[in-house]
Amino acid sequence: MSGRVEGKRVLITGAARGMGRSHAVRLAQEGADVILVDICESLPEIEYPLATADELKETAELVEKAGRRAVTHVVDVRDERALTAAVDDGVGQLGGLDAAVANAGVLTGGTWETTTSQQWRTVVDVNLIGTWNTCRAAIPHLVDRGGSLVNISSAAGIKGSPLHTPYTASKAGVVGLSRALANELAAMSIRVNTVHPTGVPTGMQPASLHQLLHDTRSDLGPVFQNALPIVMAEAVDISNAVLFLISDEARYVTGLEFKVDAGVTIR
Repeated sequence: MSGRVEGKRVLITGAARGMGRSHAVRLAQEGADVILVDICESLPEIEYPLATADELKETAELVEKAGRRAVTHVVDVRDERALTAAVDDGVGQLGGLDAAVANAGVLTGGTWETTTSQQWRTVVDVNLIGTWNTCRAAIPHLVDRGGSLVNISSAAGIKGSPLHTPYTASKAGVVGLSRALANELAAMSIRVNTVHPTGVPTGMQPASLHQLLHDTRSDLGPVFQNALPIVMAEAVDISNAVLFLISDEARYVTGLEFKVDAGVTIR
């Protein structure tokens, strides 16, 4: 039986672990081949460790166990030239591109008076400019036959979550970017949508944010509470939304803000 994305070729950034790995495996289970990109290096402004080259290799192995092809590249999404070269190489190896998932992202914690300009620059460059670079690298391969761009935003990008303002602002920016591209690229049959998860246990959890919510600004805790009775969603819940948006089931879906947020944005 054919999978829901059988034969599609998909670019995924931030693919070494967490949601990126989940997207890769879920799409492979449904028939997609993938180009897997990750920085595989920690950054000084980010207090938790980022993924490793071994983890990227493990993601590729999981894809191959599902019977699909995987091309890997260690690339920083902030580097437009390197990312474009990696995508071009992956497209050459797989024979084309049908979709891209801009998943790479970072998070810092801090109040308005402790958040630094360096944190702002790193978070915006990775989350927003990195999303643009991903789209920019993918679009030339989609213009002749259409395709799907899925940009991972956050519930924070809708709700305005405090204590990680650069992250919230960057994820709101991803919405604006995606809406603009959805309008501009519709004539080429390229669909552009955003996905907005609630919290997911991926390792992207700075200890400073946890401390702020428990010790300094416990009054803000309710802002982060889901309506449904769960603390966090699972990565596969987000991947199922990505799968739908890449599949032909969503062939007329564009400009959508797809919330997989357990109701956190309606509280």
